[in-house]
Amino acid sequence: MELIYTKYMQASCAYWAGRPGTASFVRIAGRGLQPTPVFDTYWRFASARQVIYEARLAGQRPPWTGDEILAAHRFTNCYRAADRVSQYLITQVSYQGDQAWEEVFFRTLLFKIFNRISTWQLLTAQLGEVSLATYQFGRYDKILGGALAEGQRLYSAAYIVPPPPLGEARKHSNHLRLVEMMMRHHAPAKVADASSMASAFAVLTGYPGVGGFLGYQYLIDLNYAAQLGFSEMEFVVPGPGAKDGLRKCFGPAAAGIEADLIRFMADTQEEQFGRLGLRFAGLKGRPLQLIDCQNLFCEVDKYARVAHPEVEGISGRTRIKQSYRRDAAPLTAWFPPKWGINDTDRPPCAQTSGSPKRQAVSPEYRGGSRPISCQVPLFEFSPSSPAPGLTRAAHSNRGDL
Repeated sequence: MELIYTKYMQASCAYWAGRPGTASFVRIAGRGLQPTPVFDTYWRFASARQVIYEARLAGQRPPWTGDEILAAHRFTNCYRAADRVSQYLITQVSYQGDQAWEEVFFRTLLFKIFNRISTWQLLTAQLGEVSLATYQFGRYDKILGGALAEGQRLYSAAYIVPPPPLGEARKHSNHLRLVEMMMRHHAPAKVADASSMASAFAVLTGYPGVGGFLGYQYLIDLNYAAQLGFSEMEFVVPGPGAKDGLRKCFGPAAAGIEADLIRFMADTQEEQFGRLGLRFAGLKGRPLQLIDCQNLFCEVDKYARVAHPEVEGISGRTRIKQSYRRDAAPLTAWFPPKWGINDTDRPPCAQTSGSPKRQAVSPEYRGGSRPISCQVPLFEFSPSSPAPGLTRAAHSNRGDL
């Protein structure tokens, strides 16, 4: 399933045909669309949300925004990799422990199937180390089953994860069997040997219970690891929330060309921010990638329920469920080293009390053999400094390996 966008299609798009600063018409994939007011809100939301993120990293005290909707409700970051769970995956799962690709693949899939930090910490606290080399179905199943019996939640509520029909009575047991099946079928090698992101996606979605949306999310997470080098600008699979946001930005004509529209947003982001006079410095110069633009459509769908209640989506939802609750835990900002945007080559230490014994970062990715201690990186940001331009070269991380 490869979603193709006509390269540099924006060259034929007359998208500022109306008043200056107003998006009045776009032609994408041979289809004419009339953007709604939510289209400009998409860019204003991205700019304002990124300012909040940068202010928090800089240690500024709230309030971080004058936007009442942003202040009252919970929204993910503009960059998927900057969110709390992604940061935990990158710093405590992907780049900690054995860096053999099969081990990284095993840890990543096991973490992301549950997508819940407390479940990972439960396993590491009782096992000492999550490792394919010592994996036993009975041990893992007993730990997870015991926690479930005590009323603990094993799965994140971020998205629906259906149980694969693999013969076990419990959902988590079937997911353990799914991971076993992937390892037995040499999925790590097939993904690493794939000639394109779409081909790697096809490998993952060939397994039971892994649909298009989950397969894409798992692939993005696997691609954070040092062993893969797919560009996040290569391939995108719109999820249900993104499709809702796309409908609100472009109307019913967006149906069927959602991936093309997401690429249009990524390809024209500098022009859109400039058109509206918005500050957006990116993630230390890294522009929004396809996965980030996809996620932003999910968040703008929620934001528009309050800001633009007159604009209809697909789901018909009218309120934002999650209110903002301040998290006292310090933010981390450490990303795959191949992106070239970190201030240190060492991932941060685990911040949560009761977490398992910390493992030394393996030399395979850090280029040395001596054990090193982990460190919380500093993200330097000054609201008064001029915004750096987005680096076009950062669109691709394949060449950064």
